[in-house]
Amino acid sequence: MLERLELHHVGPAPQLEFDFASRLNLLTGDNGLGKTFILDVAWWALTRSWAGYPASPHRGQDIEPAIAFRYTSRLTSLEYSSTYDFQAQAWTPKPRQPGNPGLVLYARVDGSFSVWDPARNSWKDVPLGVEASDRRPRAYHFAPSQVWDGLEPDGRVLCNGLIRDWASWQGRNNEPYQQLLKVLEVLSPSDEERIVPGELTRISLEDVRDMPTLRTQYNQEVPVVHASAGFKRIISLAYLLVWAWHEHIQASRLLNQEATRQIIFLVDEVEAHLHPRWQRTILRSLLSAISALSGADDVKVQVIAVTHSPLLLASLEPLFDPSQDALWHMELVNGTVNLERETWRRRGDANSWLISDLFDLKEPRSLEAEQALQQAEGLMRREHVQRAEFDEVLGKLRESLPDVDPFWVQWRFWARQSGFEP
Repeated sequence: MLERLELHHVGPAPQLEFDFASRLNLLTGDNGLGKTFILDVAWWALTRSWAGYPASPHRGQDIEPAIAFRYTSRLTSLEYSSTYDFQAQAWTPKPRQPGNPGLVLYARVDGSFSVWDPARNSWKDVPLGVEASDRRPRAYHFAPSQVWDGLEPDGRVLCNGLIRDWASWQGRNNEPYQQLLKVLEVLSPSDEERIVPGELTRISLEDVRDMPTLRTQYNQEVPVVHASAGFKRIISLAYLLVWAWHEHIQASRLLNQEATRQIIFLVDEVEAHLHPRWQRTILRSLLSAISALSGADDVKVQVIAVTHSPLLLASLEPLFDPSQDALWHMELVNGTVNLERETWRRRGDANSWLISDLFDLKEPRSLEAEQALQQAEGLMRREHVQRAEFDEVLGKLRESLPDVDPFWVQWRFWARQSGFEP
């Protein structure tokens, strides 16, 4: 598991330090403060490859950029600090085979994925007689379209993609298909809305692939390529989980070694495209899905997820365990990005989370309603309020608040006490 990550003069602040919890880590904060950047660096620390552009260091006199990290597994413990070589324009040391943190998956918000498998991704020297192009990849990086259509760099088929693998698994009704069914069931938004595959179909004369379908609640079977954005996000997550685990098991057997007992999952905006009903279940479902996939109780799972969803945080109140979970908050303080590990406490419903210091909204209402309420509360604190002022604010309240808003009770009591209403 990734235990510690330190950033010195790289990223959004002069220094950031994380002591990650062993199971669930949630990163919150405003846009543009570096949450996705943290996931990128965490991926690099675990795999020694960049999923996108390498991290760019700060520049200036007496600045020594560094990335330090520590991770452990049943067989590996590694602690290291990498500095930036400005002349080589690279992070030191020279790229080398990383240790074994377990199976690492990175789901990005744009639908792209990265997978690092300790059994299949190797940086070892190419054996004598083997072409350099035949060496194992350092990691598997999927653009959104490659998740669906396959990963085939330089003519090598590294992954068939969701469409062909799903159809093949379903046609043979083999173990990966049974695993896919389990994961789809666990990731479903509710018992009443199960994600159930339909029959394979064809969608055009020009595409000869057998196309997987999903059975809908309105008794139709929709090809997966025509599914909604939310369903596409979930089924691609399910597919990558099954594909990565299945291929890891097969590779471990070929190498005559034990399969990993650790999975680290990095997820950017885990709630992206999901209906609020789904946001309430997605994180606990991911934890359960990985356990169901491995079929073993001794496979440890660590999730590091970025979220902007107050509903997701509210949904975790019964599940959150401070001994193995952590909530991190990044915010701008006096022009500097500040990081805090928040003391977990139950705040109640999503509205209470929305107006907490994590999201810092004054009101869980429209902007117009917030402004009207601020003006109304200002009047209620004053003496000698003029009738014209009262009428102006009352008009704004009527335009922005529904008749059943609880604020009306407080406002009408004050209005009667002040002589504005009978």
